[in-house]
Parts: sequence; structure tokens; C-alpha cells
Amino acid sequence: MGPMTGLLPTYLTYIRSFYKTVHCATLLPSPLWAAPAQVTLGAGGCFPALGFQMPSAMPSSLDGWWCDMSDEYAFVGFSYEVTACQSLRQLRREFLDIRNTFGGRYVRLDNIVTAAWEAGLGVHALIWFGFDGTDEWIGRRDSLLATLHSNPRAKFVTRVLQFGSEPLYDGVLDPDDLARKSHRRPHAAFFSQQASTANNSWPDVMNDLNWFLDHGEGKKIYLSENGWPSVTSEGVQPNSPDAVANVQNEADYYTLLDSKCSFFKTVQGGGVGWFAHIYSDSQEPGYGIYNTKGSLKFNFSPRTAC
Repeated sequence: MGPMTGLLPTYLTYIRSFYKTVHCATLLPSPLWAAPAQVTLGAGGCFPALGFQMPSAMPSSLDGWWCDMSDEYAFVGFSYEVTACQSLRQLRREFLDIRNTFGGRYVRLDNIVTAAWEAGLGVHALIWFGFDGTDEWIGRRDSLLATLHSNPRAKFVTRVLQFGSEPLYDGVLDPDDLARKSHRRPHAAFFSQQASTANNSWPDVMNDLNWFLDHGEGKKIYLSENGWPSVTSEGVQPNSPDAVANVQNEADYYTLLDSKCSFFKTVQGGGVGWFAHIYSDSQEPGYGIYNTKGSLKFNFSPRTAC
């Protein structure tokens, strides 16, 4: 495994996602890295806990670096789209916003090591398979793994490596096989055939969650591509005539999840963490916490612990 030995368990994870690995020079700079240093973490300090200060030099090992996954429940961060090839300056600004404004601990995306390190964010990295049965994912895999192996900071920010598209719904895997391999799941209550308003969506959340609890063999669970759209579009249409897409329901959905913090904390497998999908409407229309003009669509301040 070379320099990545001990980086992370290579989870075969399957999520509902629209991301593709992109090749943007601005996203993966290659500066001269300083040699690893002996770094002593503060009392109780672990990455990426809120209040943790990133060291000025790279630690020499991962010993004591990562927080225990049982502490990763409630709101953990945002999905973030990078196909627009954002500049490193923009990534730094928005990653710091995720960390400092919303208390995010992770960003869920393809791979942005430098900006994540500087913002103190952990990364849940993704290799997108697509839906057309082609082998383009192999190049995406090789590109991501090359970055993880060559960037010395990668193992200090990348906690999870995800493979997949929508095998829960497109039949790529048998459902029981999916549950055995998966540590996370998409949640799209808006697309339930029983959907109406976000305030009424908890039974649907629990229906899906209970299935994974019954079949997931006690694995850690994150709600990954998880949100409620404020508008519909060609690719975002409900399966229920009663489903309501507007800003109020998008806000209500996250308020509902936030109200279940104590429950998520106690779920077997180390609690349930949830991501907000997605950071901005410019990345996926209707799902952003920010609109396309960069303004918050509603107050968003979920708990990260309880």
C-alpha cells in the first residue's frame, strides 16, 4: 500500500450522487512539501473536531489524529460539487465558511486535499461510476488514488473513499450485498411515493434507516446525499403528487433532522451523521443552502453534538 498504509479502511460505499472526478490544475497544486514533524496534539484534540487547530507542520503519523467515529453524529458537513473547476482561492473561502459559519467537520466531494487541510475539514472522497455501464470510472479511480498516494497531506484529511452511483435503485448490487458493503446511504425523502411536506417525512426516514439497521451488520451510517429541493427541475421530479418543493420545506427538512439529534446519537454502529446536500444552488439547482447569488436561503445552524 506504500505511503497510504493506515490511511483509512477502504470502504466500498454506495451513494446516490451526481459527482464526477474532474481534472483541474487549480484544484490539485503540487507545492514543495515540508518534511513531517513530530506534532503533539492538544488535550482531547482530534481531527476534525470543532475547535481543533490544524498544526503548522504535518504530523509524522496518524496516531491519535482522527476522532472516534462514535463522535460523528448529527450534522457533519456538506456535499460539494467541483465540476466547475473552482479556483483554490474560492475553495479556501467556501471551505472555511463551511467550517467556521456552519460548524462542518467534513466536505463530501471528489478530492481537494490542499483546501481541506487549510480549512481544517475532513474529506469523504468519491469515485463516480455513472449510469451508462462504461469504464470511465477506472480513470477517475486512478486519478484520485494517484493524488491520495502522492500528496503527503492526503492521509490527514481523507477519511472515507467512496465508490458508486445509485446501486440501491439501479440494481447494480443485490440489496443484501449492498447493506453488507455500505457504511452510508442516500436519503431522498422528497422522492418517496408517500411524500408530502418535509415536516411529515420522518416516517420515511425511519423506514429506510431501519432497513439498513436490520441488514447493515452494525456499520457506521451517514446520510449522504440528503436534502429536500426548493424547486423541481427536469431531473428532480417527485413521485408523489403531494410532495411540495419550496424553500420553506427545504428548511423544514433540516430542522426536522436537527430535532432528532439525541436519537441519531444513540443509533447502533456509532450514531448517524448527516450531510446537507448541497452547499450552493450553483452546484445543483434547488438543493443549496446558498442561492446562486451567494445569499443564504434560510437560517441554517444545525447542532453538531447534543
